[in-house]
Amino acid sequence: MQNDPTVRLTAVRRLYEVSARMGAGRSLAETLQAVVDGVVTGLGFGIAVLNLRHADGKFEVIAVAGSPEAREALLGRVSAPDIFDTEFAIADAWGKLRFVPHERLPEGEVVGWVPDVPVSDDPGAWHPLDALFAPLYSSDGELVGMLSVDLPEDQRRPGPIHRELLEIFATQAGVAIDKARLADQLLAEKTRLEASEATFRLVFEGAGNGMATIGFDGPDRGRILRVNDAFCRITGYAANDLLGARLAQFLRDEEPQSTRTDLEDVATSNGTYRFERVFTQPSGNAIWLGGTAAIVEQGADRPRILLIQIDDVTARKDAERELRHHAAHDPLTGLPNRRLLQHRFTKALERTRMTGRPGALLFCDLNHFKLVNDGYGHEAGDRALREIANRLTTAVRHGDTVARLGGDEFAVLAEDISGDDLTTLIARLESAVSRPLPNIAVEVTTSVGTVPITPTTTNLDTLLHEADQAMYDAKNRRI
Repeated sequence: MQNDPTVRLTAVRRLYEVSARMGAGRSLAETLQAVVDGVVTGLGFGIAVLNLRHADGKFEVIAVAGSPEAREALLGRVSAPDIFDTEFAIADAWGKLRFVPHERLPEGEVVGWVPDVPVSDDPGAWHPLDALFAPLYSSDGELVGMLSVDLPEDQRRPGPIHRELLEIFATQAGVAIDKARLADQLLAEKTRLEASEATFRLVFEGAGNGMATIGFDGPDRGRILRVNDAFCRITGYAANDLLGARLAQFLRDEEPQSTRTDLEDVATSNGTYRFERVFTQPSGNAIWLGGTAAIVEQGADRPRILLIQIDDVTARKDAERELRHHAAHDPLTGLPNRRLLQHRFTKALERTRMTGRPGALLFCDLNHFKLVNDGYGHEAGDRALREIANRLTTAVRHGDTVARLGGDEFAVLAEDISGDDLTTLIARLESAVSRPLPNIAVEVTTSVGTVPITPTTTNLDTLLHEADQAMYDAKNRRI
């Protein structure tokens, strides 16, 4: 179930939703509550507790979600800086997460609040004394808090997908908390900015994330007026290269006018605009910047400026893209899986109905492949499947889709093809597979069944069934 693409895609969507809600908080308190609410409503845990780390190293429970009893028992509790050291010493490291199984806890009185739920005899079930922690770090690597979760919705110890999602969420939460904390500090300073430019300069230059001021009105509209060292470090540009330049020339913004309208709306509501944009560094390398923008009034008869804060969120975007890739591709061969084949088939059928030109679905089943697994082992079989997948991909035309359906079955989706061209394609596939496999003496071949894709074709499942039957007819003819 953990590798089910449907499960992974659903989990990714839930991660996106809770991350968006978490990032919508305007203050530290709102962000902290959004973090625990996101864990409970979006990541599948019944209880979430957030300990915020103070400047003296002590931890305080600031936000609790999922259980009124836990909230009453834990909210406001302050603990020593080493409160988690003992448990982490006996914990399993799940990436950046720390899991403390109940069976390793020393005998004696249990410290803290324990949910009153039944205990299962299943060794894979979640036990009320199990504990799972996610340390929260700022973008600079500073520990800003500790997130603990309890009562998974499926009542089992989390598997790889849910661990990975919780770890990604914790990474974003740490940065969001750090930014919200800084935003609170900036908000507190805002009332003094008009009287003290020096105070603003200290906050601006000392911030750990990138900050800049941009002209919002007047002749300097869109031009960069000031940057801090962190902004230069993140973007790769020297301050002299940025000052006076238009920020738009570095950003990839598909809808600049829409962005401007959104900022005007933020200005009227005194709020904060959140964005993610692709930024081009001097080397030509593209990175993802995530940040906030707030419009600052400079007083009567003075143009407004835009105060922006940025962080490099490329790693998170890459992780999200990888999760989307896993949801649509076969993990062994990297070929599209059935979900992606369905998506491309839908588009191909639309084009066939529009143009009237037929396509074809080819069902390829490998002959004698079981002898490879039986004689050489499954590791060699996996290598052989990857080799065959590469051969099939090379044999088809540009634009054709090769997908793995499972086991030793593959499908090829080919548009605008019939007659001799289809016969040639089948021959190329059969020839590609029948070449000897490296270090394997078994003669593996393929039987190919084909069915046309016409304007009257209805759905992929029916087409696959018909192609499967055609493949068996071809296999019997081969015999």
